[in-house]
Amino acid sequence: MQLRMERADFDDPRFAAFLQAHLDETEPTAPVESRHALDLTDLRATHIRVWVALDGDDLVGSCALAGVEEGHEELKSMRTDPARRGQGVGTYVLEHLVEDARSRGVTRVSLETGSMEFFAPARSFYARAGFVPCGPFGAYVEDPYSVFMTRSLVS
Repeated sequence: MQLRMERADFDDPRFAAFLQAHLDETEPTAPVESRHALDLTDLRATHIRVWVALDGDDLVGSCALAGVEEGHEELKSMRTDPARRGQGVGTYVLEHLVEDARSRGVTRVSLETGSMEFFAPARSFYARAGFVPCGPFGAYVEDPYSVFMTRSLVS
């Protein structure tokens, strides 16, 4: 496997399909008001940085960082191709995000993920990567369908 990260090309139909698959996977897990995944249009916001992970020409992962406040960003749209899970793609993507955030002086990265069993592997992955439970941040509010986690990037 020869992974590399590139800024997402919003005109690439592979990226649009990859993102739509993510939205389709998570759609049945919570009512619409409790789903916080961003679509292709929302990811184009100027305060969001979006990447894809490629293995050769294959798109195998995606991720984004969205500004919350000075020094604090949110991990968004992180997904690994289901056929590639367990192969280190997620770790590679997360390491890229953390490196990018640190290089820009970000001191904290937080995330929202689901509380349902479907998201248990994601919660375990983030916990192993140093994310700890926290309360809602930014515009989020307490929601039984959400789990909030954060990681300090200060050494």
